[in-house]
Amino acid sequence: MISLYGPGFIGRNFYHMYEPEVDIINKNDRNPKSDDILYTISTVDNYNVHDKITLDVDTNLHVLCEVLDHCRSEDITFNFLSSWFVYGKGTLPAREDAHCDPQGFYSITKLCAENLIKSFAQTTGMKYRILRLCNVMGPNDPKASRKKNAIQWMINELKADRDVSLYDNGSHTRDIMHVDDVCRAIKLVMDKGDINSTYNIGSGRPTSVGEIITLAEHYTRTRGRVLNMEPPEFHNNVQTQNFWMDTSKLKLLGFTQHITNEFLVKDLCIT
Repeated sequence: MISLYGPGFIGRNFYHMYEPEVDIINKNDRNPKSDDILYTISTVDNYNVHDKITLDVDTNLHVLCEVLDHCRSEDITFNFLSSWFVYGKGTLPAREDAHCDPQGFYSITKLCAENLIKSFAQTTGMKYRILRLCNVMGPNDPKASRKKNAIQWMINELKADRDVSLYDNGSHTRDIMHVDDVCRAIKLVMDKGDINSTYNIGSGRPTSVGEIITLAEHYTRTRGRVLNMEPPEFHNNVQTQNFWMDTSKLKLLGFTQHITNEFLVKDLCIT
């Protein structure tokens, strides 16, 4: 059985896909129910510093340490969902062994969490895997907003016939994958991935924001307009303009992406 911490957007989809094998851990519980752990608890963007400066540290590090305190066993494998944000503005495509230079509180705490897990594993004998996720999209993400999963939020706006604004005419690129494919990749790494290793979870190719929005315009037949705007300074400081990951390690495990970007956008537009 898999002990699942944090049934948010990704955790909830993972649970629905593999329900017979998954136990959801209560929000206030720190004790795992099995030796195979999937940890998905996290804040979701770099903007909390403006409103509550401690939120990223409290959620991404403090809660993590409370859970780790119950994982002092060589029998436990701790599978941690990290983020592409840890790479920062480095060489592309980003490899798992690349130097990480995260920008922004969220990004920094995700890399700090990775390092805490590695150090804890060295101290206690606990095993781990780090899974660095791409931009994950799919229906029914309740937290999609301008700040978190902005591409999906813009699609929702177009569905409602509202205008959206793209930074630099949508030229920025991201590594994007449907949540179902992401969950399949997570399960594959948990089943076959090397212990005490890091894996990129993504499509392994760049997709422009403009390409996704053009597909959304087609499928929504929106009356909303797609406008252009310059990115604000804070966005430029904490976000890279272009990003995609090297997913060679994931493919060596046998992973193939099932859902195309066109089907992903269509799924979002009709749901």
